[in-house]
Amino acid sequence: MRKTYILFTTVGLALLMAGSACAESLYPVDATPTYAKKRAAKVGDILTILIVESASSSASASTDAKKTSSSSVGPGIGPIISSIPVLSYGGNDSLKGSGSTKRDMSFTTTMTVKVTKVDEAGNLEIEGTRTVQTNKEKEEVKLTGLVRPQDVTAENTIMSSSIANAQITHTGKGPVGDTQKKGLIATILGWLF
Repeated sequence: MRKTYILFTTVGLALLMAGSACAESLYPVDATPTYAKKRAAKVGDILTILIVESASSSASASTDAKKTSSSSVGPGIGPIISSIPVLSYGGNDSLKGSGSTKRDMSFTTTMTVKVTKVDEAGNLEIEGTRTVQTNKEKEEVKLTGLVRPQDVTAENTIMSSSIANAQITHTGKGPVGDTQKKGLIATILGWLF
């Protein structure tokens, strides 16, 4: 009995397999792989915002102004005007003042927002509210803005500094917040004076 051996080269084997593999894929060609992380891209998607805001401003001004003036009038010509005595006037004005102001602010937190709209350029309009209440103290953070999809990281996060038209408000209510307010008498005295 005679045995026949067929020798396939690597290229020949690849061509043979490519020709016989005609099955269609279970997943669409443009589908996101199951192992890939999903980034926010459409209305309803969720996006995590890393809020790191700080601001520092200072201004100072000083003024030092002086003004000296003098004038004199002598007797005039003629019998009546020549009898007027010499008049003179002199004066000094000075103004000196200075002032300065300084303000420092920092705010750091993390919150999740929702995509509410996608504009014509593909930018994502976002909006979200985060409320935390502990021991009768209630803190609320609200954020709205516009995000470019390319600024969203693979972890589906974005820094607050990369949000266009960002409006971030942080308010607090409760016993601690109430002590920060002026009382009725202090308010009336501040209004009067």
